[in-house]
Amino acid sequence: QTLLVESGGGLVQAGGSLRLSCKASGRTLSRYFMGWFRQAPGKEREFVAAISWSGGSTYYADSVKGRFTISRDNAKNTVYLQMNSLKPEDTAVYYCAVDYTGADITRTTGYDYWGQGTQVTVSS
Repeated sequence: QTLLVESGGGLVQAGGSLRLSCKASGRTLSRYFMGWFRQAPGKEREFVAAISWSGGSTYYADSVKGRFTISRDNAKNTVYLQMNSLKPEDTAVYYCAVDYTGADITRTTGYDYWGQGTQVTVSS
């Protein structure tokens, strides 16, 4: 069983920054894709970013490209999401997830385990 725990969410003003962390336990994740998704009230969960097992390849939703950076530290079994220039529309619960196959990294159905989420609220 893989357990993912997100942290680092909170309340920030527009233009500010937050760094989310996702710590994994129960299984080494160094060989798998990891992703971040978010879900705003009344909306579907959407892809934010993903990173390959080595960290050599990263992928972003157009809405966050240039503002968010995904990274990982395999020695710590942790994935990060650095969020800069935050906007009110970034307000959502942010989830990390692990994809054992890497076959469909932008869809929720491509992921095998999910964290419980961390709330990010950006005030205007």
